[in-house]
Amino acid sequence: MAAPISFCLQFLCFALAIIGTRAQGGSWQVIVPNAGIAAMHAAVTRYNTVVLLDRTDIGPSNITLPNGEYRNDTHDLGPQPDYTAHSVLLDLNTNTVRPLRIQTDTWCSSGQFLPNGTLLQSGGWNDGSNKFRMFTPCEPDSLCDWYELPNINLFEWRWYATNQILPDGSIIIVGGVGGSTLEYYPQRPGGTVSFPFLTNVGDNQGDNLYPYVHLLPQGNLFIFANNQSVLYDYNSNVIVKYFPQLEGGPRNYPSAGSSAMLALEGDYSTATIVICGGAQYDAYLNNGVNLPAKGSCGRIVATDPNPAWEMDNMPLVRIMGEMVMLPTGDVLIISGAQAGSQGFGLATNPCLNPVLYKPKKRLGSRFTTLNPTTIPRLYHSTANLLPDGRILLAGSNTHWAYTWAQPFPTELRIEAFSPDYLDMAYLRPVVVDPPKTVWYGKNFELLVTVPLVGKIVEVNIASAPFSTHSFSQGQRLVKLVTNVISKGNKQQISIGCMAPPNGMVAPPGYYMMFVIIEGIPSVASWVQLIS
Repeated sequence: MAAPISFCLQFLCFALAIIGTRAQGGSWQVIVPNAGIAAMHAAVTRYNTVVLLDRTDIGPSNITLPNGEYRNDTHDLGPQPDYTAHSVLLDLNTNTVRPLRIQTDTWCSSGQFLPNGTLLQSGGWNDGSNKFRMFTPCEPDSLCDWYELPNINLFEWRWYATNQILPDGSIIIVGGVGGSTLEYYPQRPGGTVSFPFLTNVGDNQGDNLYPYVHLLPQGNLFIFANNQSVLYDYNSNVIVKYFPQLEGGPRNYPSAGSSAMLALEGDYSTATIVICGGAQYDAYLNNGVNLPAKGSCGRIVATDPNPAWEMDNMPLVRIMGEMVMLPTGDVLIISGAQAGSQGFGLATNPCLNPVLYKPKKRLGSRFTTLNPTTIPRLYHSTANLLPDGRILLAGSNTHWAYTWAQPFPTELRIEAFSPDYLDMAYLRPVVVDPPKTVWYGKNFELLVTVPLVGKIVEVNIASAPFSTHSFSQGQRLVKLVTNVISKGNKQQISIGCMAPPNGMVAPPGYYMMFVIIEGIPSVASWVQLIS
C-alpha cells in the first residue's frame, strides 16, 4: 500500500502547487449566438434558467412571440402591432431561449426575488412606470410567464430605482428619476416615505439614480448616491449616520461605476462596501464621449464606529463595470468602457479585460487583470453569477432601438466567462444529496465527495441578484460557520454547517450554496433559507 499512498500524496502536492501558481486569466465562450433581445436586465432563477428583459417601446426585437401573438400598445414609441418578444427565458441546460410575454414597458426598471422565489419587477417607462410584474419560475420545459398585477400599482412612478429585499422578506424600492421617496412591497400604510437625501445629493446631470443600496447585518441600509452615503433606519425613517464623502466625483447613474458589499463572515458583525470606477462629472452633461473614466475604488467598513474611505486604483479605468461576487468571496469587475458615460452613444473604448479583486490581500496588490473578451459590453448590459461558477454576460445596446450600426451595434450574443478556478474542474467538490431547505440558526450537515483534499474548506451562499445598469440589486455572499466533522473515507468528508442567524445577515429566499475547497467551488445547490 505504500506506493499508492506515496503516489496520492505526490499528486495532492502537485495539484496544490498548480492551484497556487497557475496564471489567473479565465476563458470565454459564446453560448447563445442570438438571444433575440438585448438584455438590459437579467436574473438567475432556482431552476437554472435566466430571465432576460429589454424595453418594449423600441420596435421589433429579433425573436417573435409564439402562435402569431402580438402587442398593440398605444404608449409604445415603436410601430404597432408588435409581433416580437422583449423578454426571454434562457435554459442553461440547453443554451436555448424561449420568448416571454411582457406587456408594459420595463425600460430602466428594478427587481428583486421574493422569499418564495418569485421575481418581483417594478417600474419602468410610460405605461410601465407604476407597474408591478411577477415571474414565478418553473422547470425549463414548463411554460411559466410574466404576470402583471392588475389591482396594485406603485404609489409613485419609478424609473431608475433600486430594489432591496429586507429581513422580513418585503422589498424596499428606493428613488428614481425626480424621486426623493421610497416605498415597499407588500405596500405599507401611508404609501411613499419621504427620503430627501436623494434630491439633496443630486447635481444638474442627476448622478443620484439607481442608488447603491446594501442591507447591513445589523438591519439598517447603506445607501449611496452621487458621492454621498448614509446609514438609514427604514423602520423609523431616520438617517442614523452620514458617512464621509467619497472622493473622485460622482459614482451613480449616469456617471456610474459599480458597488458590492464584500462577503459577510465570522460573527457577521462587519460589513465592507466597495465602489469602483465611474465617469468624470461632465462627461454626461457635455456628451464627453472621449473623456477618460475613473480608475479609483473606495472601500469603507460601514459598520465601523468611525468609518473612513480607503482608496485604491484599478489597473484599468472603467465606466459601467459590473461587480460580481464570486463564490470564493473575490469580486469580478467586468464589462463597461474606459471613456464617456452611461447613455445612448455616450461611451467609447470598451473595457474588454475583466479585473479580479481579492479583498483579503494588502492594499496595492488586490487587483489582477484577466483575459479579454472580443465582445464590447457597454450601455444596457448585464452580468450574473451562475450556479456552475461561470459569469453570464448579456446585452449591450448603445442605440435607442435595435440597430447594427458600427462601431457598437446592438448585441444579441450571450457569453460565459469562466474564472480560473474552473481550470481544474475535475477537482471540484461534489455535494451528495444537499438539503433543499435550511432554517435560521440551525445546524445541518453536508456530505461532500472531494477529489482534492485540502485544509481550506468553506460553505458559502450567494443570492441571485437583479442585474441592471452596472449594479446587482440584492447581491449578497454569506460565508457559513463550518466544521469538518468527519472523514468517511479518502473521497468524502462531512461538513457541519450553521445557517445564518437571521434575515439581517441573509434575507429569506433561495440561495446558491457552494462548497469551496482550496479555492475550487462545487456546482451550487439551490437552498431555501427560512425561519
